Amino acid sequence: MTKGKRVLLGVTGSIAAFKAAALTSALVKEGNQVKVVMTKEAAYFVTPLTFQTLSGNPVYREMFNSPENPINQTSPSGQEMEHISLADWPDIILVCPATAHIISRVAAGLADDLLSAIILTTRKPVIFVPAMNSGMWQNKILQKKTAELKRAGYRFIGPAKGWLACGEEGEGRMVEVEKILEEI
Repeated sequence: MTKGKRVLLGVTGSIAAFKAAALTSALVKEGNQVKVVMTKEAAYFVTPLTFQTLSGNPVYREMFNSPENPINQTSPSGQEMEHISLADWPDIILVCPATAHIISRVAAGLADDLLSAIILTTRKPVIFVPAMNSGMWQNKILQKKTAELKRAGYRFIGPAKGWLACGEEGEGRMVEVEKILEEI
């Protein structure tokens, strides 16, 4: 497992977001600095306060600055550019859980929220940890986008086969925290 690193954790809207809280705790316990960026959908599953408490850092959710969302870097005009400062900060970006939505947006080059803008801006390694229904994971379009991202140098951990939140069994389950820690 990685130790003493700066990890930017991107959390997206999936029932598996609760596992990202456990991952945050494990990363911090091992001496890593963790900053969390949540999509608006992720906050339906786990609160930002959970990640703030576990990481010891503010949680970033908005593309543009707000009073509860401090940022470090400014443009020559004084406009703060959080997607730049957060893209430069980490040693690694881990998107966990990674939904079909975030994978497709990044593959299409869309930067319409803070997390996708950070991913498209960074020059640091990015790892996706997929979590979704097996039908979504096996969809030919998503598989094409995943293959494009892999060719572009993005890494993927999982998904695993097993029981899914939708009541089905199949491939699409987020891998366990221990496996993520081994892989990174």
